[in-house]
Amino acid sequence: MTPYRRIVDLPQMIPVFPVDGAMLLPGGDLPLQVFEPRYLNMIDDAMAGDRIIGMIQTRQGGDRERPKLSDVGCAGRITSYAETSDGRYLITLTGVCRFDAGAELTIPTPYRQLRARYDRFEGDLADDGAALAPESARNRFAKALKRYLNRRELDIDWETAHTAPLEALVNSLAMGLPFEPAEKQALLEAPDLAARFETLSTLLEIDGEDDDDEGHSLQ
Repeated sequence: MTPYRRIVDLPQMIPVFPVDGAMLLPGGDLPLQVFEPRYLNMIDDAMAGDRIIGMIQTRQGGDRERPKLSDVGCAGRITSYAETSDGRYLITLTGVCRFDAGAELTIPTPYRQLRARYDRFEGDLADDGAALAPESARNRFAKALKRYLNRRELDIDWETAHTAPLEALVNSLAMGLPFEPAEKQALLEAPDLAARFETLSTLLEIDGEDDDDEGHSLQ
């Protein structure tokens, strides 16, 4: 359970971990293996403070060591931490709130830090108890998901998928499926859960095969 209830409680200056293809969403859990010295330093500093790190992708421009950052990322809190015998950190980040990437700070830390603006994503801190989608949309989603998984020879636990809250299922699939970085960014930037559900459904349909296999329904 996140300790944050209002965006004013969130840190305004945060360290960021630029990783393309690794997306964090509010409420989602992202396991990470950290071994690069500058990011080990970042984890040390975060653990000594509020445990908040911003996950963000890059975009074209800049140089290899310091690429340009995407406009939107997601702040996560370290909720699990372990150190291996060879000095790697195994952590889990739990998503708290998305942010607009503000000005980057000119400070001497080996990792990058920036000002995070959360105002546009205040709804990430609220529980969304509203119905996500009608049954027809859920059935469309389930059929597209099955075709996508079949094409890529992937599988999920359908029994768990049937019983999981659709919000948790959509967010876990958006984070876990092997979409391209630009597609991940589109899922991240979807204004709300309903828009993310629609974006995810569309991506699955575009990628999935045309064969009309027997589908599953998500009740």
